[in-house]
Parts: sequence; structure tokens; C-alpha cells
Amino acid sequence: MTLNYSKEVMKNFMNPKNLGEIKNPDGVGKVGNLMCGDMMNVYIKVGKNENGKEIIKDIKFKTFGCAAAIATSSMITQLAKGKTLDQASKIKREDVANSLKGLPPIKMHCSNLASEALNAAIKDYNKNKLKIGGKKK
Repeated sequence: MTLNYSKEVMKNFMNPKNLGEIKNPDGVGKVGNLMCGDMMNVYIKVGKNENGKEIIKDIKFKTFGCAAAIATSSMITQLAKGKTLDQASKIKREDVANSLKGLPPIKMHCSNLASEALNAAIKDYNKNKLKIGGKKK
């Protein structure tokens, strides 16, 4: 089966943004799809903006998977960086797919995984924050 990927998907696959791992991240989201074998890890560092709201100061990813999985991981990091945690948690699979100028229907699950990984990292951050006495950075 031949898949037709948009130029934006291919650009994010061939030259992914925010690829790598953050040392001592504030939150980590690890998700996978057993059916296709894709595995995604999203790492976040949280800071505060000029209004004192928590934002995603830095975000990186490591993905084992197909072109769509890598491209959606790259795009979710671009969409989330600099956003408040609340704004970032509202990024949906359609936002990721639209930003990539579409995905083949059989690959839409990749955009789901990317948003799940981001939300898992935010959830992990909030859990970690509670463990250290609820102190905000």
C-alpha cells in the first residue's frame, strides 16, 4: 500500500523539531500502540510566563515508529512549546493533523498518540508537583 503524505508531514519526518530528551524533565509522557508498534516519549520542562502562569518552557520527544508517528511527535512539540499547561492539554489530534496539512486516514491514530503523550507528560508533571508539596516553580 502506498501512502501519500503531505509536504508538511515529510518535512517534519525528515527534519523533526525538538527531537531528543530533556535531562531531569519536569514531566514525561510515555505512550504506545501495540497494534502498529509506535512508541512515543514526550519530555517537558515547565516555567512561568510574564503573568506567572505555568508554561511549557521546553519540550522534546523520542519516537520509535513510522513517518507519521515521527511527524506528529515533531508537530505536537511545536504546537505546545510556550503554551500554558491548560492550553497545551487542549491540543487535539485534529490540531496536529491539520497542522501537518492532513494525514492518511490509516495514520490518524499517530496524531492521537502524540496528543496522548503530551497529556501524559502534563499529568506526570502535575503528579510530581503534588509529591513535592504542591510547590510551583
